[in-house]
Formats: sequence, C-alpha cells, structure tokens
Amino acid sequence: MCEFVINVPTECKKSRTLLFIRLFFHILCVIVFYSVLLYGAYMALSISEDLLKDPMIRDVRNFTALFLTNWNFCFQTVFLTLSLTYDVLEWLDRHETELAKKLKYYRDVLFCGLVLPMTMFISTMFWTVFLIDRELVFPEVYDKIVPWWFNHCVHTNIAIVVLLETLIQSRRYPTNLKLEVIINGTVGVLYAIVYYSIYFFAHRWLYGVFGIMTWWQVCLYQILIWGSCFVFYFIQFPINRLFHREEDSMTKEEVTEQKNGISEVKTVIPEVKLNGEEKPADPDSMPFSNKSWSLKYRSMRSQIENSSL
Repeated sequence: MCEFVINVPTECKKSRTLLFIRLFFHILCVIVFYSVLLYGAYMALSISEDLLKDPMIRDVRNFTALFLTNWNFCFQTVFLTLSLTYDVLEWLDRHETELAKKLKYYRDVLFCGLVLPMTMFISTMFWTVFLIDRELVFPEVYDKIVPWWFNHCVHTNIAIVVLLETLIQSRRYPTNLKLEVIINGTVGVLYAIVYYSIYFFAHRWLYGVFGIMTWWQVCLYQILIWGSCFVFYFIQFPINRLFHREEDSMTKEEVTEQKNGISEVKTVIPEVKLNGEEKPADPDSMPFSNKSWSLKYRSMRSQIENSSL
C-alpha cells in the first residue's frame, strides 16, 4: 500500500523562518540607510565657511545630489522600504492582496534592473580607482567633511547588502526582462547627460578620473560603464540560481517558474513511501491511471477546485 508523504508543517516552519530572517534583515537595513541619509543631509548643511573656501569641498556641497553614488543610495533605500513593507504584509498573511502583489513586482524589478547592476558597478569601480590613486575619485581633502564610516556606508556596505539580499531571496529569472533592461539603460543615459552637462556648463568633472583622459578615452570609459552595468544585470540570475534551487509547491504537484516575465508550469511526480523507502511514484501504477476519464479529470482538477461551484 502506497502512503503519500507531504511534510506540510516542516515546509511551513522553514518558510516562516526564512521570512523572519528577511524581515529582520530589512528592518536593520532600513534603519541604517535612513540614518545615513539624514546624516548626509546634516553633513552637507553643516560645512563651515572656512572649509567652503576650498573649491573641491564647495563642489561637493553644491553637487551632492548629482553624484551617482547618492543616486544609487537613494534607489537602494527605496528598494529596502518596498521590501520591508512586503515582508510585513507577508507576516500578516496579506501577501495575496493586490497591493502586496504590486509591491513585490516593483520591488523585484527595481532590484534586478537598477539596484544590483548599479551597486556592483559603483562599489567595484570606486575601490579599484581608489586603490590606484584616490585623488582621481575621492580626494584626501574630502576626509575633512566625510567620516571614514560614511564612505564605507555608501561605497562598501551597499555591495554587502546586495550580496546578502541575493542569498536570502530567490530571483532566479527576470521579473520583466524588457522593463528591467529599459530601466537600466535609461538611468545610465540620463546620468551621462547630467554628468556631462555639469562639465560643459560648470567646467568641472565630478570625478577626477575623467580629467586625466582624452576625449576618445572618455568615450571608451563611458562605454565600459554602460557595458559593465548590463554585464552585472545579466550575470545576477545564473548566480542566484546557484544559491536557490527550483522551488517546489507544498503539494509537490506543480512548480511555477518565472522566466522572462512568463510563468511556466511543470509537473512533478510525488514521492511515495513503499516498504519504508521513499521512491518516486510511477504514474502508470497509480489507481485508475490508465483510464482516459481519470487523465482528463487530473488535467482539469485545478480549474474545478478553483471554480465557484
């Protein structure tokens, strides 16, 4: 006699534990990120007049909102806020509401299309140039107004948050490939327009590394910037699949997989316990498996069970 094994309590407990981990992680991140934003605003407004006599410090204060690092930090703060809100709704078993579904959709699109590619580019490029010559990206004079811990918050911790988010949240495929690519490219082009406009109208580079390049080198460097953002975007999914296996449903009958914005449904053969050993069930050995009416019923079962009759 075949005994079906459905370990529902264990799966629910595991799911609840992962939810608690995500909730705690996002609460901690939201507190840290909003604190850093508030301190950054205070720091920019509290620069003394003596320090403002230095043109480099004056530029930092005047163009604070136009640094790509600050753009990315704001994007990541919005993402973490959406994530925390969805976690709370899921904790309250309200994750099936329309509001929760929209929050989850935009949360994943924002993370995949913008937060992860831009964060990894900024953190990688900043510290690479910093180790070569810090004057090209973060001059020593900045230390007079920017604490060392603040610098790590906006250039190091952002990458740690993205890596931990990848470990605790499955995003094996794009939520909306077309939209995410458009967002990635649009923000990249928009920032390039802003950045070069500052040079042509204010006659200064926000980052000194551009000042030592010829124009053809600047063009190649800009292509490298855009290309690296798209590389980080596309490699995140195979990396995510290394940490997250294909997710099975509670009944172990179907697996719904989100791929390129399209849901694909795959049938999974349930496990049975036979003579003390768990073995995959043979569909042909199941009761009434050879009956055509049984096959038709099984194919329509989900529609019948979800009907209002």
